[in-house]
Order: sequence, then C-alpha cells, then structure tokens
Amino acid sequence: MADLLTHFSDAVKRFPDRTAIVDGKGRQISFRDLQSRVQQLAGRWAAKGIRPGDRVLLAMPVNADLYASLAALWTLGATVVLPEPAMGLAGLRHAVRTTKPKAFCAAGAFALLKILVPDLWALPLLRPCRSRRDPPVHDVRQDDIALISFTSGTTGLPKAIPRSHAFLMAQHDAIAPLLEGDEAERDLVAFPVFTLINLASGRTSVLPNWRLSQLGHLAPAQLEDWIRTQQITRALIPPSICEKLAQSGDTAQLHTVFTGGGPVFPNLVETLRTQHGLSVVCVYGSTEAEPIAHLDTKDISQEDHFQMAAGKGLLVGYPVPNVALRIRDNEIQVAGAHVNDGYLDPAHSKENKITEGRIIWHRTGDAGALDDDGRLWLWGRIGSEIEVDKGLLFPFAIEAAAQQWPGIDRCALINSTAGPALCVQGSLDHFEDWKKSALGFGVPNVISIERIPMDKRHASKVDRAKLESIIGT
Repeated sequence: MADLLTHFSDAVKRFPDRTAIVDGKGRQISFRDLQSRVQQLAGRWAAKGIRPGDRVLLAMPVNADLYASLAALWTLGATVVLPEPAMGLAGLRHAVRTTKPKAFCAAGAFALLKILVPDLWALPLLRPCRSRRDPPVHDVRQDDIALISFTSGTTGLPKAIPRSHAFLMAQHDAIAPLLEGDEAERDLVAFPVFTLINLASGRTSVLPNWRLSQLGHLAPAQLEDWIRTQQITRALIPPSICEKLAQSGDTAQLHTVFTGGGPVFPNLVETLRTQHGLSVVCVYGSTEAEPIAHLDTKDISQEDHFQMAAGKGLLVGYPVPNVALRIRDNEIQVAGAHVNDGYLDPAHSKENKITEGRIIWHRTGDAGALDDDGRLWLWGRIGSEIEVDKGLLFPFAIEAAAQQWPGIDRCALINSTAGPALCVQGSLDHFEDWKKSALGFGVPNVISIERIPMDKRHASKVDRAKLESIIGT
C-alpha cells in the first residue's frame, strides 16, 4: 500500500513545474521546488536529532512551509502533533501535556511561543531554515503514526486522535474520487486535509488570503478579488465562506464549490446555484471520519425540498463507498479504513467506540436517519433534541425548514426555561409570521437575537452552549 509521500513524489515526477501551492500573499511554489524544500528541512532536522517515532509539535502559518514541514517530518519517520487552532494558547498547552512531544517546530510569530509558554521551554526549537544536508533514508511503515490531531473540543476538552500513514492513505482514497476531474483545476482550499489530497494528486491548491481565525472580518469583495486574480476554478470552503461567496458579485471562472464542516442549508445552496450558477457538493463528515456522505445538490428534487421545509431534516446524501453506516437509537455510527478506530486516551475510546468482532464502530454523536433510497438525513447532535407532546424535536429538522422563511439570516432551536424556542437572527418585520410558522412545528417560543454565536473552528456551527448562556436557559 502506498502512502501520501509516495503519491507526492509521483506527482513531482509527473508535474514538476506545475504550481503546487499559492500562499495567501500570492507566492507560487512548484511541485519540484516544494519537494526540494522538503528535502532541505528533513536534512536540517535530522541533524537536529529528530528520529523515527519522535513526536514534534507543529505551529505555523498556513502556507507552503507548513506542508513542506509536515512532509519533511514524515520523511524522518516523526509524528506530527497539530494542536486545535480554534483554542489558541489553551489548545497548544493541551497538546503539549497530552502528547509530550520531543521538539517544537514553528515559524514566524509562532516561534515566540517558545518563550511565552512554559510548557515549551524544555523543547528544542525547529525552524524551517534552508540546509544542504541530505536527509537519512527512512522507509515509511503503514502502521507508523503520522499525525496526532484533536477534535474541536465543543463538548469538552479536545480528544487526541492518532492517525497512521495507512489511515491517511485510506482517507485519501475516500476523498480523492470526489475531487477527480478531466480538467486541471485551481482549488481554493480552506481545509488542510484537502491540500494534502491535492499535493498527492498533482493538483494546485490556492490557500486563503484571510486569517482562518477571523472569518467574520472577511469582506465578500476580498473573496471575490482573490478568486478572480488567482483564477480559481473550484472552492473547498466551509459554509461560513459560502455565505460570503453568496454575497459576492462576479465569481469569474469559479464553477464548483465543495463545502462541509457545518450544516449547509437549502437556502444557501439555492443562492449559490441560481444567482451564481455554481455547482455545489456538500460533504458530511467528522474529525474522526472524513468523509461520511456527500451530496451533489443538483440531485435534490422538489420533493426533497418539500420534505426539508416540512421538518424531515437536512439531506446530506449517500454514504461514500468506503464507509459502513448504521443508525442506532437515532445516532449515526460509522466504520471503515478511514474512520478513526481509537484515541490516544483509551478512556475516550470506551466512550466513543463500539467493538463488534473485527469491526470498530465510531459513534458520531450526530442524530439522523436513512431514507428508503439509502440517503442520509441529519437531525443535529444527540442530546440536543427536545421532548414535546408530539415526540422529539431535533434542531436541524426545525432549522432546515426555518432557514427558508422570509427574513431569517440564521436560526437555532434551543430548550429555554419557557420550553422549546427558536432563536432567530434576521429582520423583525417578519416576527409574527415566524411565530405562527414555529408554532406549526410545535415550537411555542420565538426569540429575536442580534447575533447567533458560531463555533471558533469554521464559524459554521451554532455554538449552542454560548447561545443558551446568552438566552439564560
């Protein structure tokens, strides 16, 4: 079985002069130059004492050096530790204490953390500097841990997820078919995993020219300009950026959007398709299993739209071929080669994994159902449902419908002290209409709120805990 490094080397041989990465400042680096950079870094860090099996904490801006550093450390047989960026310094400290790395690899302002964070004082600092040293030859073993990343931490402290080289390759095999095409594409990529897939496939990745931690400050005109000047043909972006795209004017040669990382509601899809003429593909997955299902939105029928407007849930399409999926007590559970089979802390595995013979099922924590055609419908998180006289109310069942009501920009179902409540961000001109429509779904309360808080990772999921604290449930 090949690995991502082997695929990247093959891409370098096939497309040496093709642009591999365009960074946020518009600087282009070819596949040949990126490979040269990988070799230089590997040689330098081998001389610094990095050996197979060493864990190295990595903190860098999202640019070409980040991906060159990843590949260089893998070349040496090291395990890269990526802290949860949405948590800032707390996430970095958590990563250090959880994984106990042997070195800290950083660039730019991130290198100052070596001085500011006491947990890093004892670790040698690796910088992405040039070197003429040749790296030692190391054969990558499929079971070696390539990466330790973290869950978002929305339901507690982030859980550390070890990913072997075999796992990353299985993930590549699951995602790559979604991105394959006959034309040479220039992809705007906001998800690092997709950049890895592109590097292994010989495709150009254009990185964002905005700070991923400050999506709210991105102006639609800036996004539009970046798409036009970089001749971007496809965008792999979260729903929050899709909303910016929907507000943009001319999207030039852009023809397809792949989106995920949060719910993609029908009103947003229709705006992108009808007003901008874009093909939209929704990808559903989780940190532990990416992807799980996908939906080409051109396949959404009028009946599907009717069902979403009537409260059936949010359609996310067919499970991908490489995953086994089942529903147990309303929860979506998945298994497969690209589904994480355990956490660094065995206690987390006991909570989130079910072992049945040789199969390890991952409990996604998401509620949903399969229809008669085998398509998956999402309802929201397990535990977010509200019991009413008619049964259970799940957030997405109400929100997918309500997002299509006039004047609503964003909404969220919560359980308030007065009972089920639909929190709405939008034009108050329609408030009485919202109340009538919500009552039809068994929701007696509608609460107007100036701004519904969103998650820190992609700004694409409602931060329900924060919203409930604002409302005072």
